Parts: sequence; structure tokens; C-alpha cells
Amino acid sequence: MAIFRLPVMKINSIIYRYLFKEMIPPFIINTLFFTFVFLMAKILDIIKMIVNYKISLSTVFLLLAYTVPYFLEFVIPMSIMLSILLTFIRMSNDNEIVALKASGISLYGLLPPALLFCFLGFLLTGFMSIYGLPWGKLAFKELTLKVASSHANIGFKERTFNDSFNNVMIYMNKIDLKSKALVDVFIEDQRNKQFVSTVVAPRGDLFSEAGNPSYHLRLYNGTINQVNLKNRSVHTISFDTYDVNLDLNKAIATAQQRIKDEKEMSLTELNTYIKSAGNKKNAQYYAALIEFHKKFSIAFACFALGILAVPLGVQRLSTGKSYGLGLGLICFLAYYLMLSAGWVFGEAGVYPPVIGMWAPNMVMGGLGLFLLVQTSNERPVGFGYLSGLIKLFFYRRRS
Repeated sequence: MAIFRLPVMKINSIIYRYLFKEMIPPFIINTLFFTFVFLMAKILDIIKMIVNYKISLSTVFLLLAYTVPYFLEFVIPMSIMLSILLTFIRMSNDNEIVALKASGISLYGLLPPALLFCFLGFLLTGFMSIYGLPWGKLAFKELTLKVASSHANIGFKERTFNDSFNNVMIYMNKIDLKSKALVDVFIEDQRNKQFVSTVVAPRGDLFSEAGNPSYHLRLYNGTINQVNLKNRSVHTISFDTYDVNLDLNKAIATAQQRIKDEKEMSLTELNTYIKSAGNKKNAQYYAALIEFHKKFSIAFACFALGILAVPLGVQRLSTGKSYGLGLGLICFLAYYLMLSAGWVFGEAGVYPPVIGMWAPNMVMGGLGLFLLVQTSNERPVGFGYLSGLIKLFFYRRRS
């Protein structure tokens, strides 16, 4: 018996190394590609900051780097699934799976390298969720505040209420990028405890003095409505020019002192907050509980999606890699939709957040195990209709 075990073990190790090496190139390509796709969503904001506010390229690259952990949290499980799926599709189309089965190696015998690859993806995703995401969120917030201190216009957005300044609410309908003028400005000033002032002006300019951290918002041809809270009286004043002083240092200090949201908290801080929360039925508590479970459930998705990719990959339903890419994206989209539904209903308290975060893994993992058993026993799994839809989709895209 010992004479035959050594060659079999050696053959298995060669096959395992071969499979593992085959998964690495598609994983790298998919990770880079999907990360680039997600970053492209911010390209308009980047161009705006570079062209209009003269932000340095180094600052832009740092801002992008701080957002990468959030993307990788989802990109890594998707890339793990696609790399396993594309590897097995290629081997199936090249009849390598048939040759391995003829030599006595079952589908279960091909699982160890796939599971090892899923385990490495699990570690990477867990690191991004537990350490990378809170670090990126906090670093992005701090850098944004530093940039805003030297480019105040960046802190303002069109058709958005800005409450960063103490007791001052600012809203503008439009920002003229050429003249830097603010169009249709609305301000609610509550810095005076006796009066609440509402200022409306069709135009305003924001400027600062050299070496002075305070900014001045100069408004033109507007009106001021002052409400006396004590006497309940209203006074209206028209003006040609009106200056509002905005202390950016106070705004930055206020923003830094705000309580961290659940995505900025570390695992220890989340656990402490969940245990010490007084009201365990409000939205903030549910959001923290969801974030806590999400840090682990998305990492375990590497196993659920990776196991599902193995039986899907050995089905000889198409000869093109576009089929594998489409099938993988459809499966991940189904997983993400279930995760999003669990997020919404869990945050609303419809059912416990633990169910919403872990149910997608249960569904996809259970489906993967079922298909694995069916495929290993050479039983039909009924992918013909799905394959026809994917082929029809890619045929229309090409035509």
C-alpha cells in the first residue's frame, strides 16, 4: 500500500498547485478592474477639485486611497468567485476536468485549492472590514477637513443644507465655478439666542483674509427676517451688502468632536457601543449591530460564493468566458440584493440584523453545496434556461 500512496499524493499536490496558480491571474485582473470601475464613480468630483479648486494630485490620490478599503470589502469576494468560476470553466472547456475524472480524481478532490483560495480571500476581506474600513473613513474625514480649511468652497454643495458651522445653516441653489459666486443663498443664523435671523440673497461671495482662518460670506441685494423669540415679533430688513463671518476652525473642531458613525468605529468600539446602548430598538443601535455582523458575514461570503463557483464552472454550457463573467455577476448581484434587503429590513427592525446579514451566505452557500453534490453525482442541475438568457444578453450586446 505504501508503494502507491506516495505517487498519488505527489500527483494531488501537483494538481493543487496547478489549480491554485490558475486562480491567481484572474483574481488580480478582476480586483484591479472592479476597483477601477468603482473609483470611476468619483471621477467627476476629482476633476472638479483639480480644475476648480487647484487641489494637488497627491491629495487626490490620498483621498482615493482612503476610499479603496470600502470598495475592496465587496470587490474581493466577487473576485474570488469569478477567479474560481473562470478557472473551472476554462478547465472544463479544455476537457481537463474530464481527464481528471478519468484518472480517478472526483470533483471533491478539486476542492482543497479552491477552499484555500477562499480562505485567503476571507482573511483579506476580514482585514479590510475590521481594520481598513474604519481607518479609511477616519483618514478621509480628517483629510477632507484639512482641505476644507484651505478651500472653503469645497465644503459647500449645491442644493444641500450645510450645518457644519455652529448654529448657522447655509443653503445655495448653485455655485458658479468660473466666478466662484454663490447663487440664491439662504442662511438661518441662530448664534444670537434672542433672535433667529433668516437671510435670503440672490448672490454671494466667499472670501478670506491672508493668515486668518475665518471666512467672510458677503451677500448682495437681499433681505433679513429677524424673529424675536421673546416678543414673538418679526422685522424685515433689506440690504445692498451683508457680511456673515464664518469661523472654520470652530466648524472643524465641531466636526472632529462629533460621535463616530458605525462605519468609523473599530470592532471593539462597536462591541462596546452595542453592549452599552440604552435603547436597543432605535435605528442607530440596529445600524451598529448590522455593521458588526457585516464585518464577518461579507468575509464568509468568500466561502459561500467560492463553493458555488465550483459546480457552476464545471457545467459545459458555453465555450466563452463571457458566459462565466455574466453568470458570476448575476450570482453576486443576487447575493448583494439579498444583503441590501437584509440591511434595510434589519435597520428598520423588521427582523434581527443577524438574520439579514447572514441569510445571503446561508442561501448562496446552501445552493452551492446542493449543486456540488448534484454535479459530483453526475445529475442534471437545469442550467439550460439560465445559459440561454446569458447567451442572449451577450449576443444583443455584441449586435
